[in-house]
Amino acid sequence: MIYTVTFNPSIDYIVRLDNMQVGEINRVTYEDMLPGGKGINVSIVLSNLGHESTALGFVAGFTGKEIERMMGNYGAKTDFIQVKEGRSRINMKIKAKEETEINGIGPKITDEDIEALYQKLDTIQKGDTLVIAGSVPSMLPSDIYERITSRLDGRGINVIVDAERNLLVNVLPFHPFLIKPNNHELGAIFNVELNDRDSVVPYAKRLQEKGARNVLISMAGEGAVLVAENGDILKSEAPKGSVVNSVGAGDSMVAGFITGFEESKGDYETAFKMGLCTGSASAFSSKLATRPEVEALLKTLK
Repeated sequence: MIYTVTFNPSIDYIVRLDNMQVGEINRVTYEDMLPGGKGINVSIVLSNLGHESTALGFVAGFTGKEIERMMGNYGAKTDFIQVKEGRSRINMKIKAKEETEINGIGPKITDEDIEALYQKLDTIQKGDTLVIAGSVPSMLPSDIYERITSRLDGRGINVIVDAERNLLVNVLPFHPFLIKPNNHELGAIFNVELNDRDSVVPYAKRLQEKGARNVLISMAGEGAVLVAENGDILKSEAPKGSVVNSVGAGDSMVAGFITGFEESKGDYETAFKMGLCTGSASAFSSKLATRPEVEALLKTLK
């Protein structure tokens, strides 16, 4: 079974307009509402690719119920903690000549709520996969990534972490199965600039030395690199296409990697290719990647 954790899920209200004038009435030319959050995106793409997962996290109020309903429309299971105070946040994504985001706060999460999440995580079995992704809201302990990974360490669970800086570095002693920084995040950890596929390899290996089993580096138009625990170093340029929306592309890469790994029964090259093409398929579309889009890109991949 595959599980994802999103600490602060959202409804993303996306609008497009030709030009936004501050202080004036602005009329949009397009609008949509989608469930948001990195783990949420992973679960949706997994569902699109034909794999079941359960999305965990904290929701509240009528917006929390709507997130659950929308996830169901994608065929994704949810097992959220229902928080008593506040409501799940609405994030507004304004796409005009310049892009602007206005992100909500989210519900008040108590120690009791956190313990309820731990109890759900304790039911995960050996051989299952858990994806922890995204930022940590201020109402949660700043070391919650470490608390979760240390709690699950040694139980044979494939933990995947997609986070920045200390959130990522601090889980390495607990040997996550996969970490997925992009090249900028990897460079920020070591205070270097990394712009090509060859340059990321030594730094990915250093994260392996600190405890990561596999390191997948997404590099937008430059493609991706996988430094695998079996010694393989896989590199590829990105599939050709026009970027429509990069939001969710990294999460889609994680979902694609899991799909490829599961379907090939542990072949890293298959997982790498599937991850790269799934991330690209989401970037080339206004929505998250679907199986036909991914398979079409796989046929073009060199």
